[in-house]
Amino acid sequence: MVFKFRMLSDENDNFVREYEVMYDMTLLDLHHFICANLKYGADHVSSFFLSDEQWEKGAEFTPFDMGDEGYDPLAPRAMDKVLLGQIVRKDRERLIYVFDQLHERALYLELVAAKKAEEGIKYPRVTLSEGAPPPPDASAGRAAELGGSKFDEAMGEFSDFSGDEGYDDE
Repeated sequence: MVFKFRMLSDENDNFVREYEVMYDMTLLDLHHFICANLKYGADHVSSFFLSDEQWEKGAEFTPFDMGDEGYDPLAPRAMDKVLLGQIVRKDRERLIYVFDQLHERALYLELVAAKKAEEGIKYPRVTLSEGAPPPPDASAGRAAELGGSKFDEAMGEFSDFSGDEGYDDE
């Protein structure tokens, strides 16, 4: 079985990718495939989340074992232990791919088709590629866009404070 996902971005309306992947691919393999396709670094830390129809986050899947799986059923699960076929069970299933954890930036995947694998086709593969992907880490760009960092901006309010020299502890 092959799953076809459409990936969109809320940062670039012209960005769209369509991927065809095997149902028995791990989430970690999908993560590596996405990173390679979007030219994000191989060590790029991202998470997948199951999502509902309103794109609200559900269960989380991380690239490494958090050690909590046996104790808490809601704890993040390791991507290398989860197959797509285990979590994608219905048409229009949605996943959120958080690729910039610091700024909570994400890409949105929706299952648009499930079909039999075609003879002679190598999976995973990209079937549609339009628009530039969002940069993997926008922290420098965002600070410049905002005219500096939020920390500097907030701390600037205190720079004029010189204290009350007449203050007495007693």
